[in-house]
Amino acid sequence: MKWLIVALTMLLPSLAQANIQHRHYHAKHHHIAIHHSTNHTRYSHHQYHRRHDRSTVAVNDNSRPAAWCGWYMRQLKGGGPELNLARNWAKVGHAVSAQIGAIVVWVHHVGLITGKAANGQWIVKSGNDGHAVRERPRSLSGAIAFRMT
Repeated sequence: MKWLIVALTMLLPSLAQANIQHRHYHAKHHHIAIHHSTNHTRYSHHQYHRRHDRSTVAVNDNSRPAAWCGWYMRQLKGGGPELNLARNWAKVGHAVSAQIGAIVVWVHHVGLITGKAANGQWIVKSGNDGHAVRERPRSLSGAIAFRMT
């Protein structure tokens, strides 16, 4: 029994040190991932997410942002970098009802209505839909605007 207590006493500091090293590696790895994804600028986890919130737009950059549905619509319809932000499409062109050819705008997404499915849903083509360009039937529930350019 004495031997077991001595062995545990010697082993516990080693286990604690291994756990600290693992946490340090994880934190370092997390910063490296953020470091590479933000053009070589270091941010804490909180700063990174605040900086890359969907509401922020780089107005002097034509590169594809992380949230890129608005950017994709710019490739289809034109417009400046302020349109990388999906909700800004609610100010483009003129208001219309849901129809083929209309731009549908949600708070955090934008797409182009390309058809109507047999089940009554509208077919919408958009970028950053599951991290890809997709054209699929969608509910227009929650849409904040329909615009025609």
